[in-house]
Amino acid sequence: MLTKEILNKFKNLTILCIGDIMLDRFCYGDVERISPEAPVPIFKILKEKSMLGGTGNVIANLASLNIKTKYAGATGNDDSAVMIEKFLSDAKCKYSLIKPENYNTTTKIRMIASNNHLLRSDKEDFLILNDDQTSQFEKLVEVEIKDSDIVLVSDYKKGLLTNKTTQMIISLCKKHNKKVLVDPKERDFSKYSNADIVKPNLKEFELVSGEKFNTQAPDFKLKIKASALEVMKKYNIKNLLITLSKDGMIFIPQAGDAIQISAEAKEVFDVSGAGDTSLAVLGASIAAGASITDAMKLANLASGIVVGKLGTACVTPDELGQAIDRSNGMHKLSQVSKIISREDAIKKAKELKEKNKIIGFTNGCFDVMHLGHIHSFASTKNECDVLFVGINTDKSVKRLRGDKYPLQDEKTRSYVVASLEFVDYVVLFDEDTALGLVEDLKPDLIAKEGYKIQNWPEAQKVLSYGGRAIELERIEDYSTSAVLKKIDGLNLDTKGEEPLNV
Repeated sequence: MLTKEILNKFKNLTILCIGDIMLDRFCYGDVERISPEAPVPIFKILKEKSMLGGTGNVIANLASLNIKTKYAGATGNDDSAVMIEKFLSDAKCKYSLIKPENYNTTTKIRMIASNNHLLRSDKEDFLILNDDQTSQFEKLVEVEIKDSDIVLVSDYKKGLLTNKTTQMIISLCKKHNKKVLVDPKERDFSKYSNADIVKPNLKEFELVSGEKFNTQAPDFKLKIKASALEVMKKYNIKNLLITLSKDGMIFIPQAGDAIQISAEAKEVFDVSGAGDTSLAVLGASIAAGASITDAMKLANLASGIVVGKLGTACVTPDELGQAIDRSNGMHKLSQVSKIISREDAIKKAKELKEKNKIIGFTNGCFDVMHLGHIHSFASTKNECDVLFVGINTDKSVKRLRGDKYPLQDEKTRSYVVASLEFVDYVVLFDEDTALGLVEDLKPDLIAKEGYKIQNWPEAQKVLSYGGRAIELERIEDYSTSAVLKKIDGLNLDTKGEEPLNV
């Protein structure tokens, strides 16, 4: 069974990434009219976002998983290269770059309106290294390979990875006894000869093998294995791992049985960079000592997470951990995936805003759930697309109410709230008020009963940046105090205690 133990080993890894790095730029905006100059839409840019692309996305995913990374490759001497170096530094990635003269760093610019990709504009040159640059590249690669746990080669067919340089990398890996995984782009797999694992997608494999495959056919596994064995024999490749999009992936060794796993059932929002995420997690899992089956499962879970995000995205340890729990059937109820860390909540809120979703927020201790709480959650959800609920930690409640509280621990309170269909995400906070969490999430609206906006700091914060604050109507005769008084009337141990007013 796949366990989270493998994730704990990631922080001890050092992984070297080699390949074509690029800058991904995303321009988000609206199209509301046609240009009077030509029959084309006018795209009004509202915001822009830049990030690492190509091999850089593999690095970003590794860094997101707290894995030490290194990069060996090439950029130009331009503004895009400056941004790439900044992003690499931010990811704490040690990098060694060759910078050929008159070479433009590959930059991809995507125009997105209402979550629809309208246009992609590329600025790129095909990289051609001279003999001196190739020799320099070989030296820096060998230096970085020595103390790496595994080497990931990401070929985007932009010129860095020629037959000569790719074979040089693989030879150096063999010399220093390091596994090398390759994400290919060439139809001629002789370029990847002697690699430990080559990871094409199904379309790429079909071009290499010259055959078409129906993943739903009863004999699919038998046929693709036979074809893969021929390809591996022809090109002297040890193992093939073929990704099958919505149908998962299949691993085929030179000797032994093929291993196929199904994809995670997931709403696909954007497939950008999913292959990079898969390569990163697969390589990290193998380096950490996972079996190939568990490595595939983990890579598959990671890919399923990122396709539900907007643009080129990364996966976090918390997201992977929750996905592992779900895959093991440890948590049959949906509330587990709703309870997220503060860091993940910040990222999730940002992603949802990029999808033009309205973010709602409310908070409390929720020690004794009653109809008033249910009404508050339902009323708030009616005003937003996604509802985040902040819950005071046990320590926070004790500071506010005394050592006798909370009556129920934070885990119980979180599970109860997360079980409600109106609630999308639950986030614990340790401060006395939710003001800090509001500042982090920046919800579009905040709602709560019993609080006047003028005396409500969290509401004032939301209003300060253009959001909405709603004073919810209180349902009479339903409160925590009322519930505790009824319990007290039953002569239970709560007699004489101060009611918890939440």
